[in-house]
Amino acid sequence: MELTSSTIIFSLCGILIGFIIAKIFEKSNAAKIIEDAKKEASSILKSADKEGESLKKDKILQAKEKFIELKSEHEKVIYAREDKIKSLERSVTDKESNASKLLKIQSELNSDLELKSKDFDKKINNLDKKRIELDKERENQIKQLEVISGLSKQDAKDQLLNSIKEEAKSDAMKFIQNRMEEAKMTVEQDAKKIIINTIQRIGTEESIDNCVSVFNIESDDVKGRIIGREGRNIRALESATGVEIIVDDTPEAIILSCFDSIRREIARLSLHKLVTDGRIHPARIEEIVKKTEKQIDQEIIEIGKRTVIDLGIHGLHPELIKVVGRMKYRSSYGQNLLQHSREVSKLCGIMAAELGIDAKLAKRAGLLHDIGKVPSSEKDAETPHAILGMQWAEKYGEKDEVCNAIGAHHDEIEMKFLLSPVVQVCDAISGARPGARRQVLDSYIERLKNLEEIALDFEGVQKAYAIQAGRELRVIVESEKVNDDIASKLSFDISQKIQTDMTYPGQVKVTVIRETRAVNIAK
Repeated sequence: MELTSSTIIFSLCGILIGFIIAKIFEKSNAAKIIEDAKKEASSILKSADKEGESLKKDKILQAKEKFIELKSEHEKVIYAREDKIKSLERSVTDKESNASKLLKIQSELNSDLELKSKDFDKKINNLDKKRIELDKERENQIKQLEVISGLSKQDAKDQLLNSIKEEAKSDAMKFIQNRMEEAKMTVEQDAKKIIINTIQRIGTEESIDNCVSVFNIESDDVKGRIIGREGRNIRALESATGVEIIVDDTPEAIILSCFDSIRREIARLSLHKLVTDGRIHPARIEEIVKKTEKQIDQEIIEIGKRTVIDLGIHGLHPELIKVVGRMKYRSSYGQNLLQHSREVSKLCGIMAAELGIDAKLAKRAGLLHDIGKVPSSEKDAETPHAILGMQWAEKYGEKDEVCNAIGAHHDEIEMKFLLSPVVQVCDAISGARPGARRQVLDSYIERLKNLEEIALDFEGVQKAYAIQAGRELRVIVESEKVNDDIASKLSFDISQKIQTDMTYPGQVKVTVIRETRAVNIAK
């Protein structure tokens, strides 16, 4: 046990000695480290001083270089300003020299103007003196004239004015008379030009309706089927349609005779359906005729609608549209009424445009002017067609201009609007144009011959030709015997002769042609 404690004590002593020795070594090492750190710090400070000096020198150099650079730029700006100032000084100097020159020129002009002004004042003074002298001389001459003539100045003025007034009145009357004659001639010529241009600009159509229609068949065997047993079929057809059906020896044709075009058309279409179907007997005939009548009524409405659309007429009452469609199956003096009304409508539109009137309203009045020719009852048929048409137009809301034009186109009522004579003239043009209405061929040819013979009876006429179906007479005269003045008189004399000696529709234009030819032969 004692050994163990001594051992522990010895161990403790050893540890203590070791600790003391360690501290001594640690202290010596610390002193050495501090000394080394001081040395190192002094060396760092020395190197820092060196680097600071070098950096200071670099910054000083950079500052000097920047200063030199700024100084050179500033010097450049200063030099540029000096150059600009010098150029401005030169410009100012040039302007001053120019201004001095201008002032010198201006002073010279002022002096010249003063001289001219003085000269002008002298001339004015001389003119004033001469004017005073002339006035005195004029007064002396007037006094001498008054003494010689025995009239005062005022009396002479009055006499002169009176004579001038009388002469002016005479000249004015002559001038007015000449202008009135020229205006009349110009108005007549312009009216003729408008009518001729209107006629020429519309395509005329010939459409002559007769009282018979021809129904073509493929073979004569069909005729027996149409007649039927003991004529029952044909009697039923005539009874249902009111059309006389003529079955004769005419090959492959049956004649339908009736004054009413609508009934003829119903009979023709009914026959066509019956022959195509093959079943021909009285009951079937009545059924087909009724269906055809409905079809014709619908077709009449469609025709009316197409007509007003083609003519550009809008807002027409449905009943008037139906009347327009029915005009297709009516004729007047052999002229189809619908074609005539369409033609009058187009003519009215063209002529109204030439005269500055409402062309659409004129076309409307032209289309409706003959609606009274399609009466719906026997009572209506007793009323003149113009008055009946006017009544219908008033009933269905047409304008006053249209109603008056319809009622007045045959002078049965007074014309109140400018549109009325336009419709009347266009109706006459359409009815009187060549081929519009029936005309006997012999009388037509005879009229053309008479026209040419009247012209050939005049002296100096070489040839005469009636052209445009007698609407124009062209007269060729001998240039040696007829001069320009005589040609004008000849045209007038021939027209007057035709007007007094002949009866003709419309008007005849007489054109005298005087042609001079110079002919030589090269040999």
